[in-house]
Amino acid sequence: MPITEYQGASASFTNFGRSLLSMRRDQVHSMESAHEATSQDIELEAFQKQVAERFNELSNVDSDKLLSIQWIRKLLDVFLCCQEQFRSILFNNVSNLNKAPMDRYVMEYFDRSVKGLDVCNAIRDGIEQIKQWQKQLEIVLCALENQRGSVGEGQFRRAKKALIDLAIGMLDDKEANTSVSHRNRSFGRNNNSNSNDHHRSLGHFRSLSWSVSRNWSAARQLQAIGNNLTAPKNNEIVATNGLALAVFTMSYVLYFVMWALVAAIPCQDRGLQTHFYVTRQFVWGVPLLSLHERILEESKKRDRRNACGLLKEIHEMEKCAHHMNELIDGVHFPITEEKDGEVKQRVNELGIVYDGLKNGLDPLERQVREAFHRIVRSRTEGLDSIGRGNHE
Repeated sequence: MPITEYQGASASFTNFGRSLLSMRRDQVHSMESAHEATSQDIELEAFQKQVAERFNELSNVDSDKLLSIQWIRKLLDVFLCCQEQFRSILFNNVSNLNKAPMDRYVMEYFDRSVKGLDVCNAIRDGIEQIKQWQKQLEIVLCALENQRGSVGEGQFRRAKKALIDLAIGMLDDKEANTSVSHRNRSFGRNNNSNSNDHHRSLGHFRSLSWSVSRNWSAARQLQAIGNNLTAPKNNEIVATNGLALAVFTMSYVLYFVMWALVAAIPCQDRGLQTHFYVTRQFVWGVPLLSLHERILEESKKRDRRNACGLLKEIHEMEKCAHHMNELIDGVHFPITEEKDGEVKQRVNELGIVYDGLKNGLDPLERQVREAFHRIVRSRTEGLDSIGRGNHE
């Protein structure tokens, strides 16, 4: 696999346009054709610029915000915006989609996007898993906070049991990352109230669909999405009026977003050792590769190496639960005023983590669902357009 290369990738938007997109413009001789070419070039260059600007915004995040729920939601927002602009480009160039080599590029993108749907399903399942852990935090909070006077032994036992269940669940999920043994829920299936009867136990995923097989692997799926993902050659850019470049860019956005989701959220057989290769001509490659490097560095930290997900809130939950567990182990009754104060402090810390999960997970899940449906819609419309073109 090629190594990551991004040194010298600080070319301006102008140089980028001149070196790649304007090659087609140089082929045009008539004034009328030149006007049409310029109009299309503006649209394509605007897409490249938006991708670069959006990823620059993502890469400027502070370390303590990287991989937080808020940041992941911004990442998905970037994907949705890029996807919508890309969809518009395809719609405005329907007549070119079934011409070689553009037909091959478009079909390859649609194949990659289908693989992305499986990742979305797995991520949604992982969010549900985090919600199960959140319920254990809620039990701890209910047992220990807002108690009149000192907390009794019964409340401590209840909190201790919830913390043990949480620890077991997270440990089981870490093991599930290496032993692929579950399936994932599909967005295509409606979830009614009866689905509560089928909720999996902590650390074990159960199937509500056959959308992902038992031996499905997030690592292998990412590898499949990135397989043969190379920039179009100069003659292909010219032959496709620059459209092949837009497809390549959107393919890379899809690839990176799916990789980042797998890095952050618990899912089946996570693997982060995916290489990204973008030449210096792509201005969006600089922030994208910077983020890739930062996320990899985060995964190598001692306290994150065996994490079931790099999501900031998972790490905070693990730390707070560990501290609370140690504190409870050291409590003797009757509880001293000093210990009671420590318990209240730990409860406050746990409450902050709980509130972050409670307020962030549902909107995050809705965005993952929206990404799923946007990919489906774009693929369906694109295939329909190609089909109509073949019959004209």
